[in-house]
Amino acid sequence: MVFQTDHLAPRNRMPGVVPLTDTDPEAADVQLELLRRASPARRLHLALSLSRSVLELSREGLARRMPGATVQEVGVRFVALHYGAALAAELRAHLADRAR
Repeated sequence: MVFQTDHLAPRNRMPGVVPLTDTDPEAADVQLELLRRASPARRLHLALSLSRSVLELSREGLARRMPGATVQEVGVRFVALHYGAALAAELRAHLADRAR
């Protein structure tokens, strides 16, 4: 089965591609133009803010999935998921040494 999606693609974008947003195409065009006109400092600020938000949401999601876990346990799990088990093991060992 083939779905016709040309009507969903915002203007000046690839036809047939389903957008990954619920933003109105005209609003998305305005947002993109504002981003293009923004200074490098403003774009950096926006990127850092978005990164911070994503990291916070990731930690909050882990905390919800780990009821009763301490902040440190959630942090170690976060490191394991995002940076690997080896680094998480080193962090766990470091935290244990610090606690003594």
